[in-house]
Amino acid sequence: MLSIDIIRNNPKEVEQGLARKGEKLLINEIIKLDESYRSDLAQANEMRAKRNVSSDKIAQAKKLGENVDKAINAMRKLSQKIKVLEEKTQSSKNDLEQLLLGLPNIPHESVPEGKDEKNNQLVREWGETLDRDFNIMAHLELGKALSLFDFERGAKISGSGFPLYTGKGAKLERALINFMLDFQTEQHGYKEIFPPFLVRPESAVTTGQLPKLADDMYASEKDDLWLIPTAEVPLTNIHQNEILSEDQLPINYTAYSACFRREAGSYGKDTHGFLRVHQFNKVELVKFVKPKNSYKELEKLVEQAEAILQSLGLKYRVIELCAGDLSFAAAKCYDLELWAPGEEKWLEVSSCSNFEDFQARRGNIRYRRNSDKKVEFVHTLNGSGVATPRLLVALLETYQNKDGTISIPEPLQPYFGREVID
Repeated sequence: MLSIDIIRNNPKEVEQGLARKGEKLLINEIIKLDESYRSDLAQANEMRAKRNVSSDKIAQAKKLGENVDKAINAMRKLSQKIKVLEEKTQSSKNDLEQLLLGLPNIPHESVPEGKDEKNNQLVREWGETLDRDFNIMAHLELGKALSLFDFERGAKISGSGFPLYTGKGAKLERALINFMLDFQTEQHGYKEIFPPFLVRPESAVTTGQLPKLADDMYASEKDDLWLIPTAEVPLTNIHQNEILSEDQLPINYTAYSACFRREAGSYGKDTHGFLRVHQFNKVELVKFVKPKNSYKELEKLVEQAEAILQSLGLKYRVIELCAGDLSFAAAKCYDLELWAPGEEKWLEVSSCSNFEDFQARRGNIRYRRNSDKKVEFVHTLNGSGVATPRLLVALLETYQNKDGTISIPEPLQPYFGREVID
């Protein structure tokens, strides 16, 4: 959520920032509503103060035996006016909050200009394309030949987009998850969390999924709960409505979760196999940091996600998103994309974002400074470390052998228990 103070004091700058994300929103409505709300609130406070004075005078007059009927009638009329004004201010406050919740975060000044993914910028590449003296198969062919997953039976159970892992495919998926969790906890000092997969609406509001992105989420309406699209949601809300001490920061959490996304606006885009699914697994990385350190922590977060791909020997690239391609809540974001030789394309496996205080304001997540004991909002960051569906695609296609088997990267072998899938 954007600070109402920033909007009041710098309306043009806010409009320009929103325009960089492609949001052609005029904030005049917000400013007028805020002015009206504050004016009505001040008036209501004045009336309440006047009523308190009248109440004291009536009490004193009664003690002296004076007639107070006229004063009581006047106070009742004043109370009625106060009630009407209180209802108006509450309505204005609710409307203002909804408008603020609908505003996306403003891009950081360092974010490159651009309207969509065509304007994203390559930061670096890592790894080499392996030369093969045989025809490279795509992941669906490999999976079918080795009985690793069964999309047809998955669709029979739950519908399209819900994969069914089988046999060694299921074991490989579990191995990847355990490997990535151990890597981040042992190599980078993250604290492992195993969170709930359903959350209250307030939790999804904190991270920016609600109310703006409700159509892309699955809901359990009877219980007023939402299935998480990423472990970012429960992890960020661990400290909802809390004041942390400065000594606690930075806080680094990692978690595995299943992720559920309706992908309502993505029909027809890379829909086959694991390229776009409604349920998938992911290891998430979430940071709570001091504001002055958040952009250094963003670079560190990207490197920590990259380390997973490097350890598995997979070719990847880092992309800096332009302003128009940023998510609703992000102020700056890098994507990690793996090269899938069978698909002959780059596949996104991680987004690493700095939200600055955008999520912290929505979730009321603050910390107390040691120097002056003042309380301010933390900055939150998150990144995939990483999502498994496209990781699995790239791994299978990269490590396939001429005889149809799949070699297992050395760091993954202790988790999988074998060197080859045959």
